[in-house]
Amino acid sequence: MMKSQDQPDIKFLTRAVQLARENVAIGGGPFGAVIVKDGEVVAESANQVISIPDPTAHAEIQTIRLAAKNLNTFNLTGTTLYTSCEPCPMCLGAVYWSRISRIVFASDRHDADLAGFRDAELYEEISQVPEKRHTPFEQLDVPEKGMEFTDWKNSHIKIDY
Repeated sequence: MMKSQDQPDIKFLTRAVQLARENVAIGGGPFGAVIVKDGEVVAESANQVISIPDPTAHAEIQTIRLAAKNLNTFNLTGTTLYTSCEPCPMCLGAVYWSRISRIVFASDRHDADLAGFRDAELYEEISQVPEKRHTPFEQLDVPEKGMEFTDWKNSHIKIDY
């Protein structure tokens, strides 16, 4: 779904790809991300899965964490995420939780698949009902099940996010 390309988008997306390539050159994964608000970069990062090591340290996740810290908010409405590759399901979830307003990406899940990454497989897996997933899921009843949500609804610190 390619769209017309304007100069700021090209500039910030090129930066995300540069971060990815620089990261590969130092032994990291081939992913980079930049978050922009009002035409200014508020955060950027590359994949740090190998260097930290942390399987959740994807470029998008790390960049979202930095942007939230730099802007002092968990709500990133009004920002654009530029990423070298279409976000994986984990990163897509983080994008929605953070309320990023727009995503611009270069490569897609199929390009990542050709390079040996599991993005396409994970998109397929996550769309399955829990009983049909490869990793077993089991829901159990415990006496206080759901009470944490009642506690939250009744909490004086409740914030919608």
